[in-house]
Amino acid sequence: MSKANLLDRRKVVSALLADRKDAIAVGGLGASTNDITAAGDHARNFYLWGGMGGAAMIGLGLALAQPKLPVLVITGDGEMLMGMGSLATIGVQKPSNLSIVVLDNEAYGETGGQTSHTSAAADLAGVARACGIADSRAISTMAEVEAFAKAIHDLSAGPRFANVKIDSANVERILPSRDGTYIVNRIRGELGFRPI
Repeated sequence: MSKANLLDRRKVVSALLADRKDAIAVGGLGASTNDITAAGDHARNFYLWGGMGGAAMIGLGLALAQPKLPVLVITGDGEMLMGMGSLATIGVQKPSNLSIVVLDNEAYGETGGQTSHTSAAADLAGVARACGIADSRAISTMAEVEAFAKAIHDLSAGPRFANVKIDSANVERILPSRDGTYIVNRIRGELGFRPI
């Protein structure tokens, strides 16, 4: 991959959530959760802390439970590599309201920036497609990001998957609450359910 002209992660996430309407946003481990928070904390943001590999499956569960709402998972390449098996389950279940975006900087940012498998042969959009997610894209421009952002509101055409090549800039951490009970009860309340 050329390291020139890669997208800014915060601009990508801001564009994805700029016109979110009633979408639920699930943030994967670490930086993607910080990016979602930087775009604006929201009662329909579901932040994962320590759930590496689980973002796509949490998104699947929410999509199946809330079929009339768009569900957007935003995670990183390291987290998605750890949870690749989830793409096979999503490909079988085919929730039409689920969209997954991988912010791919080709590095394991949470463990020190080691080079990830996506810098070599691992093609996450190709894996998603092979798992039955027909709308699987490799994105490298903001115009493509903006088109994908509009598509997440089409509840009849998913699931969809996008691997977005981003730069590896180390940006300020904007941390949301780490209180799991608060996060769960906040989104439950927003969706009309009682606290647990």
